[in-house]
Amino acid sequence: MKRLYYGILTIFLLAKSGAQNLPQRQSDVISAQVEQMYEKGLRFLSSKQNKEGCWDDSQGNEPGVVGLATIAFLAHGEDPNHGPYAKNIRLGIDYIIANQSSTNGYIGSSMYNHGFATLALAEAYGAIEHPKIALSLKKAVELILSSQKRNSKKAWRYTPDANDADTTVSGCQIVALLAARNAGIAVPDEAIQGALAYMDKCRGSDGGYGYTSAGGSRPTLTAIGSLCLSLAKKKDSKGFLASTKYLQNQINYRDPHYPYYLEYYMSQALFHADEKLWDEWNAKNIKLLSTTQSPDGSWPGRMGYAFNTSGALLSLALNYRFLPIYEK
Repeated sequence: MKRLYYGILTIFLLAKSGAQNLPQRQSDVISAQVEQMYEKGLRFLSSKQNKEGCWDDSQGNEPGVVGLATIAFLAHGEDPNHGPYAKNIRLGIDYIIANQSSTNGYIGSSMYNHGFATLALAEAYGAIEHPKIALSLKKAVELILSSQKRNSKKAWRYTPDANDADTTVSGCQIVALLAARNAGIAVPDEAIQGALAYMDKCRGSDGGYGYTSAGGSRPTLTAIGSLCLSLAKKKDSKGFLASTKYLQNQINYRDPHYPYYLEYYMSQALFHADEKLWDEWNAKNIKLLSTTQSPDGSWPGRMGYAFNTSGALLSLALNYRFLPIYEK
């Protein structure tokens, strides 16, 4: 039987304090269709994970992808210590830690990898009996903070030493920092505020976010920006309301290049912004994913089966709401 997972933390946070406040999973509110899809996806990921803890596809050895896959297990309420997927979760965490630099705490070869891997460490912290997670998470957070201090925009791009920034990489680091803070790791307020200030500069008057400026807004980027404001408890601004309206107008959009990246962020952004709007989007997403899931449980796409399947599953994870990030 699955253990209802709640770490001290939490991808995407805002947990209520006290066990009495934790929502109980109601089997009658999780559709059989969603459960079947999710279980098939997890069985696929479990069967394809290699002994090192990663996946043998085009992106599956990237620590960030391993991080997302690990979170996908936790988001289903899987017991990371004794459950049927405990070995998969622990292998994923071990892989992330093994790919962290002992010199500066950098994980992988890009800040994308570092951000998602840090998020996985934060989700696992306090939930897995593992002697190295705490130190690894602290080092990962220190790397994000030191990188920001060196950046003239107080944000991030592809490498720790970059002096420019964009909303995708920056959003990834912001969520990781907020998750780590929720896990009990010290994160200065000025770091969050500085990062949000950069994101604000990339939001246009219509509420849409651009890649490196307020021009050229896209739904995926707007979902990232909106989520960051929600998790930072900044939903009372006109900019946030404009972004919610922008996403509402794009509710039928599907990213032709990175569909599962959009779904991953859109599900969280809409849930925190407007649950009725999320209900509408979620129904559409379930229908779409049910028609695109392969018989083996994976989802196809150009980014490799590990990333695609993890992204698809995490877009469904709000139906379960096990992780503290899914609490309002």
